[in-house]
Parts: sequence; structure tokens; C-alpha cells
Amino acid sequence: MSFSSKLIDWYQSNKRDLPWRARKDPYAIWLSEIILQQTRIEQGLKYYEAFIETYPTVFDLAKAEEENVLKLWQGLGYYSRARNLHHTAQHIVNNHKGIFPNTHSGLLNLKGVGDYTASAISSICFEEPQAVVDGNVYRVLARVFGIKTPINSSAGAKEFKKLAQKLIDEKHPGEFNQALMEFGSTHCKPQNPFCEDCIFNSACVAFNNGLVHTLPVKTSKTKVRNRYFNYLVLLSEDEKTILKKEPEMVSGEISINFR
Repeated sequence: MSFSSKLIDWYQSNKRDLPWRARKDPYAIWLSEIILQQTRIEQGLKYYEAFIETYPTVFDLAKAEEENVLKLWQGLGYYSRARNLHHTAQHIVNNHKGIFPNTHSGLLNLKGVGDYTASAISSICFEEPQAVVDGNVYRVLARVFGIKTPINSSAGAKEFKKLAQKLIDEKHPGEFNQALMEFGSTHCKPQNPFCEDCIFNSACVAFNNGLVHTLPVKTSKTKVRNRYFNYLVLLSEDEKTILKKEPEMVSGEISINFR
């Protein structure tokens, strides 16, 4: 049995019941993928449910006030993602009549959508054989195939993408991608993976060579130097100051202007 067949069989018996999996709706998949960037499913699920309840369609999100979108996003961080979400919803409504592009290349033209998100949407919703590569995919492929190329290098990104693309089930690309991500998230975990009853343990390079806890390889980042700043905040006699939000800012910063 091939890698993809084993994986999909496992997925059909073990997949979690997640709300965006109930339908192949590009809006629902896109929303879930943007929310889950840098966020675990356990945390992101409540945000997805709040968004889909408040803005059930891309039209609802497009006509929302940005401040309301940011308020609903509060707690997820990386507020540029929320701004891109809102901007892209407006773009799809105003320029595509509310219809998402149905190809990987078309999806890449949307603000805030990179290769991973475009691959997820195009494969799950439109059955385009585009492999996803995220942290879970890196981990599974590195362990099973014994790949030691650092995952945070350009060479690693190309190598893992090429391998994932080679392994994908072209008849069921969306299911394959979801299965691979699910397997990495719940079975081939970073710590304490379930190696003893793993469907790939007989062929897994890491398991058979004692490399489970050393793969995938990630090169160390440059050490961050701490810097310390002192700030003066001017207050009026009644202990008030003036805060002004600059509209051109894209990361949620607030500037302080004093009069």
C-alpha cells in the first residue's frame, strides 16, 4: 500500500470533527486557515466559530467595519492578518462578485494568502493537486524519510515541497493534505509521538534509527539582544493624555501625541 493510501485510510478512521470540514466552502476553508496561522486548533476553534456566526458569508465580512473585525480578532495577535482578512473579503466581493479564485495561482493573488493557504484551498475545495507544507508536514516527512535538511532553509523548503508534491494523491488531493496535517498534529507529534502503533513505523527512518527527537532539523536563529528604553508619558492635571491611532499603520500600533 502506498504512502498516500495508508495515510488517507488512517485519516478516515481518526480525523477530528472540525466545523470547516463539513463543507468544501472556499470562504470557510480560507477563514479557518487564516485564523489558524500561528495558532493551535484548540485556541483557534472558538475564533472561527465566532467569525462564522458573525460573518457567515464573505459578503457579510466585506461590509463589516474594520474596527469590529479587529475586536472579534482580539487575543489572536498578528493583527495584520485580520486587516488582510477584511481587505481580501472586500476585494473578492468588489472584484470577483463574491466568488473565490478556483486555482492555486489565482488564490496567490489575494492579500495575505501564501503558498500554504493557496494549496489548502485549491486542493480541498477545487481538487487541484497542490501539496501543503506546514510544520506538521515537515515533521512527518522528515521523520518518515529521514530528511536532515533544515526546514527553515530555502533548500529545505524546496525539498519538502517537492517530496510532498510527489506523494500527493492526485485523485484526492484535499483529503491527502488534510490527512497529512492531521497525522502530524495528533499522531506524529513534536513530543511523545505514538511511534509504537504508527502506520509507518516499519519504514520510518527516524523510528528505526533513533532519530525521532532530532528530526526535523531547524537551524538556530541569531540570538536576540535585549534592549531597554525609557519613556515619558505626559499627563494633564486630571491624569489624562491623548492617544491617536494612525490610519496608515498596519500592525495595530498606537502613537501617542501630546498637546
